[in-house]
Amino acid sequence: MAKRIALVEDEPILQQNYSMALKKAGYEVMVYGTKKEATTAFSTRLPDLVLLDIGLGDEPEAGFEVCRNLRQQSSQLPIIFLTALDSDFDIISGLRLGADDYLTKDISMPHLLARISALFRRLDTINTPGAGNSVQTVGDLEIDNERLALSWKGQPVDLTVSEFWIVNALAQKPGHVKNRDQLMQAVKAVVDDSTITSHIKRIRQKFQRIDKEFDAIETVYGMGYRWNHR
Repeated sequence: MAKRIALVEDEPILQQNYSMALKKAGYEVMVYGTKKEATTAFSTRLPDLVLLDIGLGDEPEAGFEVCRNLRQQSSQLPIIFLTALDSDFDIISGLRLGADDYLTKDISMPHLLARISALFRRLDTINTPGAGNSVQTVGDLEIDNERLALSWKGQPVDLTVSEFWIVNALAQKPGHVKNRDQLMQAVKAVVDDSTITSHIKRIRQKFQRIDKEFDAIETVYGMGYRWNHR
């Protein structure tokens, strides 16, 4: 069954170009040109992945609002911002809202399709049975590799797919430093330092909502990050 991708984009030419390319790649595509159209559709049924522009019509930050609402509905729905806005502020804002990726519209179509495919491959892990060790415990952290779910001190931590894989990569070898390239490999995406930094900050905030004393993720300046198991 074809994966369903929602394209939230207000420019007709881009709607047509992206839609044709996605359909050619074997995806089912739904196109929404306004925040209202997208929000109404998503309240009825969520797609398998969302490609989301930020400015929609006369609403310059509509995409951010759509992303925020989607994250309230699902922590694992893959969300990719696809926009002309490329400032650090916009990128960090999008990732802080829980997007899995942030791409600018100058990206090539093969590269975009590769990023979409990588997100779907990660989600398919949910349906891949583990070899008898799908649930791992690292101190107060419990990792369910089949469900892509984490709990800390017995309480679930609501992470996106990208955030899950970052924590998973760090916790596999407590005390070992993971650099940006290793974390990129874990999330199967090519991102810059500021993107990794934004993900780490958001992950810490989510753990700290459960445990104000959480400090298991340590920044090793000039090298990367490590998970400290106490």
